[in-house]
Amino acid sequence: MPLIELRDIYKIYNPGENEVRALDGVSLDMDRGEFVAIIGHSGSGKSTLMNQLGLLDACTSGQYILDGHDVSHLTDDELSEIRNKQIGFIFQGFNLIPSLTAQANVELPLIYRGMKKEAREALALEALERVGLTDRRNHRPAQMSGGQQQRAAIARAVAARPPIILADEPTGNLDSKSGGDVMRILHGLHDEGRTVILITHDSEIAAEAKRVIRIHDGKVVEDTRQ
Repeated sequence: MPLIELRDIYKIYNPGENEVRALDGVSLDMDRGEFVAIIGHSGSGKSTLMNQLGLLDACTSGQYILDGHDVSHLTDDELSEIRNKQIGFIFQGFNLIPSLTAQANVELPLIYRGMKKEAREALALEALERVGLTDRRNHRPAQMSGGQQQRAAIARAVAARPPIILADEPTGNLDSKSGGDVMRILHGLHDEGRTVILITHDSEIAAEAKRVIRIHDGKVVEDTRQ
């Protein structure tokens, strides 16, 4: 059984004469443990597709089955709970809280899960060690480089050991060395059995994935395994 099943997903803005079909009948499956890149130019629908996969936005019509459960029509609270347990998000803009240290940023999603302080700290330190940031754990975002901030964001995404990692242009704001560091971490997560979904406009970055899905005008136009 696929981990992710999208069935005829539409996302339509301004229905009617001037409607925009951000997603136009997308159907695809992803298996557990895949490393998938979703590639497309700006306006292609790839970010809208990411929002659907990450349960950040509801579709206009269609069906989304995640790990055998239909999640198409759940409440916001139900979706939030699934996101917190199943999906680790990595964003281009890092989305770290400026007033918190790296460790406190990593612990934040664990607090939402109701985890006790000792367990929370242990998982956060383990995640920071994984990305090579143990020595920066007490630094705030402004005291870190862009690459270090992205690695802190990755530590936050993986601390709770979610089965799915959803990375939206994770190297977009980084120099080539820092971008390479991020990709090595993603490969390591995939090697451990995580399902990694990478959203990018960069064909070189996409080529590092095992499967590339190309989206154009809200439709899947190519789906290749390499």
